[in-house]
Amino acid sequence: MTGYDDRDGKIWMDGQLIDWRGANVHILTHALHYASSVFEGERCYDGKIFLSRKHSERLLRSGDLLDMPIPYTVDEIESAKRAVLEANGLENAYVRAVAFRGAGEDMGVASARNPVRMAVAAWEWGNYYGDAKMKGAKLDIAKWKRPSPETIPTAAKAAGLYMICTMSKHAAEAKGCSDALFMDYRGYVAEATGANVFFVKDGEVHTPDPDSILDGLTRQTVIKMLEERGIKVHVRHIMPEELEGFEQCWLTGSAAEVTPVGQIGDYTFEVGALTREIAEGYEKLVRS
Repeated sequence: MTGYDDRDGKIWMDGQLIDWRGANVHILTHALHYASSVFEGERCYDGKIFLSRKHSERLLRSGDLLDMPIPYTVDEIESAKRAVLEANGLENAYVRAVAFRGAGEDMGVASARNPVRMAVAAWEWGNYYGDAKMKGAKLDIAKWKRPSPETIPTAAKAAGLYMICTMSKHAAEAKGCSDALFMDYRGYVAEATGANVFFVKDGEVHTPDPDSILDGLTRQTVIKMLEERGIKVHVRHIMPEELEGFEQCWLTGSAAEVTPVGQIGDYTFEVGALTREIAEGYEKLVRS
């Protein structure tokens, strides 16, 4: 498989479709040096991006939270995504929209005089966790903590928030795991490196309060699915020692979709009936 920089196709950049291999930025792009970048990861199913407009709205909110106003409207972003899918002949794909501070007059920490640029790319992408989606993913426990919202805007889908995710996933993969589970700055269970987490105990579901993590759109969708089925959902702070008492576990995210978890550290979980029901229900929902 070729690298992501060496492919045929089109990418939308700053208002126009350009050749994939020509979608480049200058080495002094501010985002490369200071992580002034926000993004969205979305999936297109049978020609329709699931929750597309909500993703575009969140991209704009993320830009505002980073003092980086994105110079496109929701409608313009929606049009760009459709153009990319059509230009590449894609019906089922992963869509990545990214906005960032480009190169300009500023090269220190401040970047108000540098343009905010934007791009949209799309490609075919299978299961994020491979065969773990059927068998149950194995998770390490990260040594890093998700930060306090007093240190960074944790409600933004910002590139800088993923630095410890990369390091933690590398460490997890070196141990034969698919991913890693974070605790937050207070020691509560938080999330995986790119997905929210759910637990099942005695027929009820528990998921961390997103007061210091991203409240994922897939997470919100799954909570609604559970409530529609009459299943009690507890959104609360979860202590790590509670992991021992949970019976089932799954991850949610646009890339991860609904992925069962079979193990976190020394704790094991059944890939049970509710986990499979929600995974199958989500698959039907996104294609409805």
